Amino acid sequence: MAVETKYKMSRERLDEIKAELEYLQTVREKEVSELIKEARSFGDLTENSEYDEAKTEQGKLYSKIAELKNIIENAEIIEKAKSTDSVVLGSVVRILDVDEDTEENYRIVGSQEANPLEGRISDESPFGHGLLGGKIGDTVEIDAPAGRQRFRILDIQN
Repeated sequence: MAVETKYKMSRERLDEIKAELEYLQTVREKEVSELIKEARSFGDLTENSEYDEAKTEQGKLYSKIAELKNIIENAEIIEKAKSTDSVVLGSVVRILDVDEDTEENYRIVGSQEANPLEGRISDESPFGHGLLGGKIGDTVEIDAPAGRQRFRILDIQN
């Protein structure tokens, strides 16, 4: 029996995924069904590119629906941390890149919410994983493709 992957996320992200699933199962599924019906009306299906495209779209849709259902079934809600002095899932961390002498803020999130451009770092990434458990004043070293980098934790908000 396969081990199911747990997807760590906030309640808000789970609600977004449920809303997306609802949209795909109602609105989008009807749209794709209409595309198939319209393509069938063109006649011979063996040389009907519109029908092939609509069926491909339907396959992608059903694949996405199955993926979202799996995520919902295996979601693990991240509760907001009660006062803790170390970096945990959900923490906002202000760090100093020791080598570059620059400060950045990051929120440590589950992989389903990660978006580095918005400062949301997955706990499963080398950077996020390296920060977990750290305390204010700690310097953590993280192996990155560009080489080993050092960061000092300046502040933690939970």
